[in-house]
Amino acid sequence: MPMTATTGPQLGQIHALLAERGYEVSEPAPDTLKIREVSSGIGLQAVLQGQILFLSLPCTVVAEAVLTRETMAAMLAANNGISTSHFQLYDAGDAKVAISLNNFCVLEAGMGPEDEDAVLSCVHFLLVDVMAARRLLSGMGQ
Repeated sequence: MPMTATTGPQLGQIHALLAERGYEVSEPAPDTLKIREVSSGIGLQAVLQGQILFLSLPCTVVAEAVLTRETMAAMLAANNGISTSHFQLYDAGDAKVAISLNNFCVLEAGMGPEDEDAVLSCVHFLLVDVMAARRLLSGMGQ
């Protein structure tokens, strides 16, 4: 008889958990969730790779020239108000850079209560941190 691997978390379990908590959730690609906080309309993406759930929240796209030394220092400063997430920069083409906030959590087998708390916390942390990120990035020219 063939054996089925059930050692890691399943995307469907994460989808159901978030939908149960009032988030709008879709699966646009394998191992990927699009998550939207309904009252604010803020959207983020989650990708499950093995037992790690990576979460990313796009903040803005700016001209490369806007990313000065001072701007980068503010984004990396320990006292910038972003306590649980980190910025990442992506080439957006046409001399532009996409800025996103990111975090992740490591999940155990079976999606127990600890894993559920980790997923919900990571999503919540991104939603909180994006408010500080918006204040920090608001001075950037588009």
